[in-house]
Amino acid sequence: MAYDAFTAGVELGGLRNKDEIRILLCYLLSSVNAPLSRDDILQSVQGLGLANYFELTDALEELTENGNLLLQDNCYTASAQARAIAQQLDTALPLSVRDKAVRAALGLLAQARRERENAVDITKCPCGYRVQCHISGGKEEMMSLSLTVPDVLQAQLIKHNFQESPQRVYQMLLALLTDDREMAESLLKE
Repeated sequence: MAYDAFTAGVELGGLRNKDEIRILLCYLLSSVNAPLSRDDILQSVQGLGLANYFELTDALEELTENGNLLLQDNCYTASAQARAIAQQLDTALPLSVRDKAVRAALGLLAQARRERENAVDITKCPCGYRVQCHISGGKEEMMSLSLTVPDVLQAQLIKHNFQESPQRVYQMLLALLTDDREMAESLLKE
């Protein structure tokens, strides 16, 4: 297969052919079976060095114009035609490329879900910033924790770490409040 795509930013084993990039986009959106924003797609594919940024944005535009990808509320989904393309041509792509792109996209979807279910609010207050962390168990709030920190950088760090592993924060707090030293030590070793 001839190389006809820009290769700047493409890692070894990445895609250097426009058709492969279009197939990958159809495959990615068919595989995750969930709407993805342009930024999520770019982060999943270009962020891993699987394809060039400009080639990806061109392919997204072209696939949307011809009806392969559907754009609604700034998120892309695969049309029936894109699903057929992905099914018929997925073997045209290296397995490692397919796996990396899908894993990255699923990771982004999982992160978005964690952030939805475990909200963090940061508000300015007289002493600095108040960070309010919430863990939801479906319709019920399981935990709410409020901290005041001196600056916005600490507030953002707390938000990031909380949303990365809210269950660990919950388990650690529960272990400390119930004086379960064994569980606390076990969690600290992870």
